Amino acid sequence: MRPSTTGQKALTKASPDETPAQWHRVLTLLADISLFIGTRPMWTAAASHRLAVAAVISVCYASILVTGVLTLTVRRARSLARLDLVILVTAVTLAMCGFAMYHGGGDESVLTAQAAREFVAGHQVYDQPWPWLFGQHGVALTPTMTGGYDYTYGYPPLPLLLSAPLLWVGHGAAPAVLTATGALIVGTIVMWRMLPTQWRSAATLVCLGLGLLTAYARLGYPAIVACAFLIPVVVGWPRMGYGGRSDWARAACLGAACASQQLPWFLTPFLLAGVYALRRGDLGARAAASAVGRIVGVAALTWLLINAYFIVSEPRSWFSGIALPLTQQANLHGQGLVGISLYFTDGSDRLSWYSHASMLLAAGLLGLFVLFMRRLGPAAVVLPWCAFFLATRSQDGYYLMMTPLWLAAAVTAPPSAFTTAWQPRPAFLRGPHRQRARIATGVLLIVPALVASTLAVTGSPPLRMRLVGESRTTTAKTVTALTVRVTNLGDTALTPHFTLTTGQGMGRYWSIKSGPATLGRHASASYELLPPSGRFTLPGAGVRIRLRAVSATPMTLSSTDLHLKAPASTR
Repeated sequence: MRPSTTGQKALTKASPDETPAQWHRVLTLLADISLFIGTRPMWTAAASHRLAVAAVISVCYASILVTGVLTLTVRRARSLARLDLVILVTAVTLAMCGFAMYHGGGDESVLTAQAAREFVAGHQVYDQPWPWLFGQHGVALTPTMTGGYDYTYGYPPLPLLLSAPLLWVGHGAAPAVLTATGALIVGTIVMWRMLPTQWRSAATLVCLGLGLLTAYARLGYPAIVACAFLIPVVVGWPRMGYGGRSDWARAACLGAACASQQLPWFLTPFLLAGVYALRRGDLGARAAASAVGRIVGVAALTWLLINAYFIVSEPRSWFSGIALPLTQQANLHGQGLVGISLYFTDGSDRLSWYSHASMLLAAGLLGLFVLFMRRLGPAAVVLPWCAFFLATRSQDGYYLMMTPLWLAAAVTAPPSAFTTAWQPRPAFLRGPHRQRARIATGVLLIVPALVASTLAVTGSPPLRMRLVGESRTTTAKTVTALTVRVTNLGDTALTPHFTLTTGQGMGRYWSIKSGPATLGRHASASYELLPPSGRFTLPGAGVRIRLRAVSATPMTLSSTDLHLKAPASTR
């Protein structure tokens, strides 16, 4: 039987004439304050050459100030709810001003816009390199462990399909940026409308305030489109599985999200496992399996319809394209565990174990989620992203862009919704020592990921590199060539690719003027390396210069510090 929601609504919907709760005032005020973040730089840019936009932003400033005063003084819950709407409208206006000022985008948006143009022209979209797109200012390259760069579109097709009708808005990345910005705005409005009245300003705060997701939208990230489709899925997701139009709509949005970007692929198993456990707890095993089957069927059909044209017209390139983030062997990057090999040690000859650890942790967390659904159910939309902390690409954007889902779950999927959820309990988890057995089971599910992480972190750099010569310009402030003596300490021949970095991440590769392409095991050779732009300008004193060498098969990283000093300035 479907549980009654009357009591829950009574707790979340206040009478319009009663005094609003103080926490509701504070939440509304925080959402209002969050709109200040990033607004001044936008106004400054607009005031110099787009006065109409600057005027609109000034009006938004006035709205923020007046709303702040009213938030602290209104006496009725209905009045505060109207102020929540004012804040939402102000936030949407600022988001549109942001698009008007910043629509140059980044690497993901220029690829999406170019893919949309190729699609409209009837050309192949996937597995087509477009290197000329990356000569623009602010468009980053994605270097790979093979010594090259990825110039192709590597996402499911929905963002490009949504961008195709918007090609008229401008050249470059503008259509994709508008798609992402529009998706974020629509997703925010949907979330605002679906949340209980007193929590609505939290949606404005997380989605359009703080300057976080709006920045990613202005870069045209397809993950923003995916997040927008996931919002109606996650809001109140413990009620999924009872059938009806709501289930059909949620399942269709889940399929659309999976057709927008790859991140929803990792969330989907957790949601389906949660729906099965919840419905088995109150409807039985057969009804629960039928409910999950309906959701999977509708989601899969939606996904197939969106991908159908590309499946028929370019099946092989389409498949390799949507799987690209998993197969491209992109260079190490991120704020996760991989930073140990990047910054705190000189590298590792077991980098592939980071990827293994990530997948093992994802599987282990899913197992924990199923076994302890009543405890971990509320964290269903957070657990999948933990696995990315161990990956070779562990950028914080993977978690940050999905934070609206965290809020949606916190408000609409409380622990009380999981008290009757089904949990598998084999005999060894029901015995007299069940508490110890459950703890041991949880540890065993996580241990494989910890072992794989340890193997990755404790690997040693396979190459020993020593600077033996350098060429500089007459001013001695720029380097035009480096000569490095490299020794392969391992038992496997390696094909090294070299780069110099002065900060986080990886710079562009240096070309090899002389030296063997493949360095045999236990062999030594000298390499003359040339900077990608013809010269490397030495940084100021105190900046760490790292020479790095990577290889793809096997995936390895070797690093060493170079003591290259610019001459002291003289008067």
